[in-house]
Amino acid sequence: MDDLIAALASDLDRAFPSLVESAGPGLYWGLRRLCGDHQEAEDLTQETFIRAYRALGDFDGRRFEELRLSPWLWTIALNLGRNHLRNRSRRPIFVEIGDHGRHDTEPPDTAAWDARFSALPASQRRAVVLRHVVGMGISEISAATGRPEGTVKADIHRGLERLRRVMEQER
Repeated sequence: MDDLIAALASDLDRAFPSLVESAGPGLYWGLRRLCGDHQEAEDLTQETFIRAYRALGDFDGRRFEELRLSPWLWTIALNLGRNHLRNRSRRPIFVEIGDHGRHDTEPPDTAAWDARFSALPASQRRAVVLRHVVGMGISEISAATGRPEGTVKADIHRGLERLRRVMEQER
């Protein structure tokens, strides 16, 4: 990550595609599990990178040296996600009229996992997704969410326990 940060500091336009390539899949799948919708996750991922690019363009050398890239990106993504959920109720509802031969490339159990994750309170869902879907460390999750590390650990533990109970009820 330090090499990528140095590359972003020296030539943002040349290095930014590497950031998108390395962080994009994790951001997408984390957001996918948080919002429960493929298209919304794609839109939020793209918007995260747009905002990151704009912000990085204003950074000076000292700010790049202090940058913890993954938590910083997730702070942007989580803020966008919160705004998206808050504004969702104000948007018209899309209703698909019929199947026009579109094939969903997502795994067949995606809907089940979306339902399982939606059973979690938002703080637990964020913590579990960032830890076990995205693979972030506790300190990174703490930095991205603004929650103390002990609280993040408790959210993960409680979220996993709740997921276990939900899955036991499915049987």
